[in-house]
Amino acid sequence: MADWQTTVAPPALARLLATVRLPEPPGAARRPAYRALATRIRLLVSEGRLPVGARLPAERELALALGLSRTTVATAYEALRAEGYLHSRRGAGSWTALPEGSAPPSDALHPVPPDEQGNILDLGVAALPAPQPFLSAAAARAVDQLPAYAAGHGHYPTGVPVLREAVARRFTERGLPTTPDQILITIGAMGALHLVRQALLGRGDRVAVEAPSYAHTLQALRLSEARPVPVPLVDAPPGPGHGGGPRWDLAEWRRVLGGAAPKAVYVIPDFHNPTGALIDEEQRRELLAAARSAGAVVLVDETTAELGWGVPAEVPLPRPTAALDRAAQVITVGSAGKLLWGGLRIGWVRAAPALVRRLATTRVYSDVGAPVLDQLIAAELLAEDLPAVRAHQLTRLRDTAEAFTTALREQLPHWRFTVPPGGLSFWVATGGVSGTALARAGERSGVRLAAGNRFGSDGAFEHHIRIPLTVPAPAVPAAVRRLAETAARAEDDGGWRGADDNQPLAV
Repeated sequence: MADWQTTVAPPALARLLATVRLPEPPGAARRPAYRALATRIRLLVSEGRLPVGARLPAERELALALGLSRTTVATAYEALRAEGYLHSRRGAGSWTALPEGSAPPSDALHPVPPDEQGNILDLGVAALPAPQPFLSAAAARAVDQLPAYAAGHGHYPTGVPVLREAVARRFTERGLPTTPDQILITIGAMGALHLVRQALLGRGDRVAVEAPSYAHTLQALRLSEARPVPVPLVDAPPGPGHGGGPRWDLAEWRRVLGGAAPKAVYVIPDFHNPTGALIDEEQRRELLAAARSAGAVVLVDETTAELGWGVPAEVPLPRPTAALDRAAQVITVGSAGKLLWGGLRIGWVRAAPALVRRLATTRVYSDVGAPVLDQLIAAELLAEDLPAVRAHQLTRLRDTAEAFTTALREQLPHWRFTVPPGGLSFWVATGGVSGTALARAGERSGVRLAAGNRFGSDGAFEHHIRIPLTVPAPAVPAAVRRLAETAARAEDDGGWRGADDNQPLAV
């Protein structure tokens, strides 16, 4: 029997299946319902979105959740077993698998293994290399401090005090007065989001999210059986206080908050992932007012808040969203991973002291606390090197963004994108080429790509991809040439405006 990684509840699997779109070619006969279901499950497994070894619901349970007959689900399961994507044992249920001889699924949002980095162009993970020499110097200073901490047990459920002080000081500098007792240090931003999600959300709770939004958060919400409710971003022309590009559709936010009654709102207002959008203070105030009227907690993800590489130095950035909060309804999550280095695995929560204490009490049953040495290094970088580190990283991002702007317009002129004011990526419309087809073609050509539908809670954005600004600027023209070759291959494979499940990309 499988060593199951997770058991997927029927409602969670139903929502995950709904994100997989299977466009029909013009004039094609409608595929049988069992085949559509089998194909969706197979795609989720092969893309790594449904873990290998995940236990699936019983046939009757899934049939009820999907509104299908039990015969349809049973036939789909049988097809998956015949293809090697499902194993079953009487009395033990069914669990996902891969056909014998298949390579494990590659997830574009997971880092390329070190031994493959020379052969694969990674346009999937949006994370920068460490800022050197600053990281090494901060690490040396942190090691000098370590003996003072090594005399104790090393467990700090709320975080090492020196780092809590540094994070609180940075919030204050950005216009949000903060004390250390409002800060909880976590293992990365995803660790922070996990703690908050566990504390605030129950099974079936609705969470209003931007569309598109951060792929890992959307997946975590689905697997925890929360229900993402997408609210589309809209393109706006330049106007007072903003330079155009994606913005919140406040009329739609008010409609969703009033009609769907979500328990929480999750937004990324500062150099949004994946679009790079920057939301002005007036829009933030209006969203907070709507959320307050609906009784919804607002969870603000600030992991990219320091990455304003396209904002002129003389233009002030919006204050943190929590600085506009009059009802203590905002919980802020941040991270050292995007500005400093992802290898530090340091994140944080800013919230009311009572919630910080509650989160610290519950976390001891999972991770106890973040590594002490990582916390000391992050504290050194924030306290001593932050201006220099920001200048270093923003220059790198700005140069890469300029190089991608030129290369994409020259080599892929039919693709469309808006140059954002900051962040770690370009959000690119591929002129009708399926993002899934591009990702599949990239697997064969050695280009790792994140298809746009990973960033939609309902399978939207099939004809988009996210391009991270992580390639060194001099290497961008060659990277875009490989991307253009991958696009041509995807079109040859039938990836123009999607593909039928009989095409190779769906195998």
